[in-house]
Amino acid sequence: MLVLTRQSGQTIVIGTDIVIRVIEVRGRRVRLGIEAPRDITVDRGEVAATVARDGRRELVVQRE
Repeated sequence: MLVLTRQSGQTIVIGTDIVIRVIEVRGRRVRLGIEAPRDITVDRGEVAATVARDGRRELVVQRE
């Protein structure tokens, strides 16, 4: 596992087409923005676990 320290506005790049941007840090909460190609599914961990367990999505998120 790679562990990085980032500040608001800074990014992490995965491969050539996925960018994770730190939008805001408030206390112990961090808001992230994720830019990825439309063919790559991006889910919160609990949604991915539900899909893996039940084989369906409890929450459908529309990408902009």
